[in-house]
Order: sequence, then C-alpha cells, then structure tokens
Amino acid sequence: MKLQDQLPVDYRLGTVYRYGAGLTGVLLLAFGSLGFADDLAFFSTSGQRVAGLSSNGLLSAISIAVAALLIGAAALGGNTASNVNTAVGTVFLGSGFVNLALLDTQANFLAFRMQNVLFSFVVGLMLLTFGMYGRVSGGLPHDNPYWRARHPEQARREAAPAAPSAAPPASVSAAPASRALAGAMPATASSGRSAARRRQLPGTVARSR
Repeated sequence: MKLQDQLPVDYRLGTVYRYGAGLTGVLLLAFGSLGFADDLAFFSTSGQRVAGLSSNGLLSAISIAVAALLIGAAALGGNTASNVNTAVGTVFLGSGFVNLALLDTQANFLAFRMQNVLFSFVVGLMLLTFGMYGRVSGGLPHDNPYWRARHPEQARREAAPAAPSAAPPASVSAAPASRALAGAMPATASSGRSAARRRQLPGTVARSR
C-alpha cells in the first residue's frame, strides 16, 4: 500500500501510531529542555551529561524540534503519524551509525558518546515498530485496510452479502402438495361410490317388476 493512502480515521491502528509518536516526542522534549536548562555550550564536542546522555546546545535544539514534529504528528494521527514515525525512526538509525563513526573526532558536533549511539538505535527501532505496525507485519486481519488494499479481489468477495437461496426447501414446498392430495382423496372415493350405485339401479328396477 502506498504511503499516501489514507487510513480510516476511526481505525484502531491510528491509536498505535498516535501513542508511538506522542510518547517519543515527550521523551525527546524532556531531554532537550533539560539541556537548555543547563545552559550547554552550543557546539561543544565534549558535551555534558544530561539524563545519562551526553549533550550540547545543538543536540538539545534538535531534540526539541524533533519532539515538536512527533507531537504534531500524534495530534494529526492516522497515516500522518505512521509516516512520521517511520521517517524519524529511519533518521535515528542513520544518526546512530554516522555518529558512531564520528566518536572522539572534531566532527562530533552533537557531542555523541556511546550511550547516545545506543539511545539512537533504541529510539529508531521503537519508532519504526510503531510506524510500521499493522502495515508490513504478517498475519494481518482481513478488516485491516492495508490487507484489503493488497488483496482487493478477496476483500470484495468477503464484503459481498451472501445470495439468498432461489428455491425453498423441499420439505416446505412438499407440504402444500400433500395437503391438496389428502383433500382430493375423499372426493374421489365418494364419486366412485355414486357411479357404482347408478350402475346397479336398472337391475334393481327389473327385479321389482
């Protein structure tokens, strides 16, 4: 299914995307705010410890900007939250690999340490899981909009109402016929007796004479 396709507003997957984006956004917002509260040097490559991680002013600003993006996506929900989760998660994973190569160099402008690299990997995988949940996992339920988009023919067959039976059951249709036959039998027997009496009448008259 294309990323721009829209998820139904009331579908339960939207709740997963919202919570994933919102919780991660709040976490990054708290980290960035603590960095600004400590008045960190903006481009320091050595950094200072904030909430167990190394940070500087630039990393704090980026954290708050990403947090605002995630919280905004959580407010919008739907495929927007899913797409933002997936994109930001991919960026976090890439950042982890890039900054791992830049550790202890003059190009380490975000003051990363190994714990920051691990944090980037964990957050990136978490956001990717939230963003792709129900979209690429196996065994999707048949009411899932992504499953329906990938299997349109089967989805239409399952959505079509069952056709009513054309002929009534044999037991029902046979009942009126049996009642009609039962009603005709006394009339046939009565007419047979009347005919027999008419045939016997001339002989009876002759004997009386």
